[in-house]
Amino acid sequence: MNFRTLFAGSALSAIAFASCGDGGGNTSSASSADSTAPAPRVMPSLSPVSASPEFPDSKIGIATVKAEKVGKDSAKVSFMFDVKNYQLKMQTADSATKQCNNSAQGQHIHFILDNMPYKALYEPKNEVTLANGTEHYLMAFLSRSYHESIKSAGAALVYHFRISADGKLEKLDEPKTPMVFYSRPKGDYLGKDTANVLLDYYVWNASLAPDGYKVNATVLTEKGGMTDSTKFTFDKWEPKFITNLPTGKNKVILTLTDKNGIAVEGPCTNVAREFTLTAQEPMK
Repeated sequence: MNFRTLFAGSALSAIAFASCGDGGGNTSSASSADSTAPAPRVMPSLSPVSASPEFPDSKIGIATVKAEKVGKDSAKVSFMFDVKNYQLKMQTADSATKQCNNSAQGQHIHFILDNMPYKALYEPKNEVTLANGTEHYLMAFLSRSYHESIKSAGAALVYHFRISADGKLEKLDEPKTPMVFYSRPKGDYLGKDTANVLLDYYVWNASLAPDGYKVNATVLTEKGGMTDSTKFTFDKWEPKFITNLPTGKNKVILTLTDKNGIAVEGPCTNVAREFTLTAQEPMK
C-alpha cells in the first residue's frame, strides 16, 4: 500500500486503527518451527517523560503587533513578545539527561500560526507575511530547550486576528472554543534522537479528563511496504515519548474529542503532521 495514498484520505474513519494494548494484532500465528513465518511487527508505543524543571512564574504576552502592507495583496505582520521569568537561549537544566532531541540554541518560543509547523524563536520577535482578507489563530508558548512546552498558567497565549482587504490588522474576539495545537514530533530525527520522539501538544479552552475532553493521537507508520496505524487516547495533559518508530516517513494525527468520544468541531481541533526518522547521523 502506498504510504502517501493512505495519508491523503480525508476521513479519519477510513483509517483502520490498531489497538495499543494488543500491538494492533499484527502478529504471526505460525508455529516456531515454521522458519518462513514473518517476525511479529513491532508497533509504536509510549513511554513516560521524566519530570522536567517547572517554571510556574514564567509569562508570555504580546508587547506589540503591527501590520505593514506589502504589495497589492498581502501584509507583513510583526510580533514583539514580552517574556518574563524565563530565559530564552539557555539550556534547560536537565537537557543533557533527557535522552531526546534538544536544541543547541536553548530555550525558546514555539510560534504556531493556524496549526502549521511551529517556528522556534530564540529572540522574542517574529515577522510573517499573510494574504489580505484572511483570518488567523496564533498560539505562542514557552518551550524548554528539548521542545517540551511549559504548561503553567501564563506561559502561553492565543491571538485571534484578521488581515483586512486593505492589509490592516484587526484584532478579533478571544476564542472561547476548545482547541488543540500540534507541537511535536516535527521535522527530521537523526541517529540517537530516533529512540525517544517527543509527543507534545497544547490544549486551549479545555481540560482533559476521563469524563471530559480527550486528545486522540493516531500514529501512522510504514515498514516493509505495509502501513500500520496505532491509536492512543489521552485524558491527562502530559508529554510522552513515542518509541519503536521505524525509520523513514511517519505521521501523527491529533484530534480533540468530547466526553462522548465525538470529534470537537471548530477551528484548531484536528491536525496532522509528517516527520522523518533516519538511523544514521550525517557524515561530518
